[in-house]
Amino acid sequence: MKASEIRKMSSEEMEKKLSELKDELFNLHFQQAINQLDNPMRIRAVKKDIARIKTVQRDVQLHGANA
Repeated sequence: MKASEIRKMSSEEMEKKLSELKDELFNLHFQQAINQLDNPMRIRAVKKDIARIKTVQRDVQLHGANA
């Protein structure tokens, strides 16, 4: 997911996507703990997507929706 895609989302959509990604990250960590994780790099990708969403949310908070 790119930052430009995230910027096109509404605030509610960002919150929903953030919640989905956090749930996915939890499930990935759980799968890793019981040695059933197929792609360990997915954890890294999900973490980066969470960080991108939080960064865009903070940018909107500081500069408004037209930033």
